[in-house]
Amino acid sequence: MPYLIDGNNLLGHMPDLSLKNRVDRYRLLSRLLSFQQVKNTRVILVFDGPPDDNFAPEKFQGIPFSVRSPAAEENADMVIQDIISQETDLRQFFVVSSDREIRRYAHAKGAKSIKCEEFLRELKAARREHRESAEMEKQEEFPSPLEIKHWAEIFRKNK
Repeated sequence: MPYLIDGNNLLGHMPDLSLKNRVDRYRLLSRLLSFQQVKNTRVILVFDGPPDDNFAPEKFQGIPFSVRSPAAEENADMVIQDIISQETDLRQFFVVSSDREIRRYAHAKGAKSIKCEEFLRELKAARREHRESAEMEKQEEFPSPLEIKHWAEIFRKNK
């Protein structure tokens, strides 16, 4: 189930993030990477504006995650429509946007669309699941025999 996400549109629906703050793009990216990991799915994030070197494809090698930006003569809506039109199987392809035109285009091509508010609930649940699984995977580290010997010697000297 790949997700194609209208980044600026989603940011505009997030109460704790702002479209005006460039750093919030990184915060959104971080949350979506957690989502991608929990859902084990492909995520394509499209932002308006010029490309950001921190979102270059080589940064995401080995994971099905990509960030796209429009060319100088395009906008994000055009990129999203282009991606939708290039997909071969849209039955399980989700387009995340509250933009009416994008949602209408996705439906016309056979993709499922999810409003930003709905997706934010999914995102929140996935992030909670990610935190819980990370917490469970934490392993308690015990000192090695050499470390025990070292600390025992230190404590004996301090008596």
